[in-house]
Amino acid sequence: DPGLMPTARAPRQGPGHISRPRAHAGARELAELYSPGKRVQEWISVILCFSLICFNFYNLLFYLRLEHTPSVIVGIFAGIITADFLSGLFHWGADTWGSVELPIVGKAFIRPFREHHIDPTAITRHDFIETNGDNCFMTLVPLANMAYKFVSFSPEALYETCPWECYVFALIIFITMTNQIHKWSHTYFGLPRWVIFLQDWHVILPRKHHRIHHVSPHETYFCITTGWLNYPLEKIGFWRCLENIIQGVTGEKPRADDMKWAQKIK
Repeated sequence: DPGLMPTARAPRQGPGHISRPRAHAGARELAELYSPGKRVQEWISVILCFSLICFNFYNLLFYLRLEHTPSVIVGIFAGIITADFLSGLFHWGADTWGSVELPIVGKAFIRPFREHHIDPTAITRHDFIETNGDNCFMTLVPLANMAYKFVSFSPEALYETCPWECYVFALIIFITMTNQIHKWSHTYFGLPRWVIFLQDWHVILPRKHHRIHHVSPHETYFCITTGWLNYPLEKIGFWRCLENIIQGVTGEKPRADDMKWAQKIK
């Protein structure tokens, strides 16, 4: 398992700064920023997302043909790889840049990442809506676009584009499930056997693999859907290269806001 191999660089600090959630002022303060308005947004996103998923899945099955099989298999695999990379890109961006104080996106989207590094087990106490609301929100536009095609395109056009739509659908499904998979990677008791099986075979993010990311200062192994891309991206120094470019252009220091919250103990 490449996920268990040593990373390309040693962490600059030990993990000791992570305190128990009840004793950490930063964790309490970040948790309190979860607002009723945010909860409503998550409920709406989940309902719309899964309604569109069901509608699109039904239509995909209707237009699938046996001759599509090879291209559909390739498309599904490509969709999973793409979802893993996008999970890493978004995770890296939210971990590394920005601030909780930013208007709108700070409290809504960056806050959970700051809380997670201080209190990694908090995600296991989130219910289905809080865990998956943001990812469902991000997939609404492509899901709506796919639904529009199914109600407006001709049957001939839908037949021709079916393999491509299978790629897009696989991508959307794995993006939608990324936070749930991430939650499972922090859950050590009570997981269904089928989830443990998928983790053990590295079909989804394994628990041991994801622990590498949670060594302070959280600068590696950002992909959290399957984790397949973590080792190769680490070997080529992908994230460090991006950070050096952005820091050189903007002067901003990577993970400065993350460390600020981690050190808030009073």
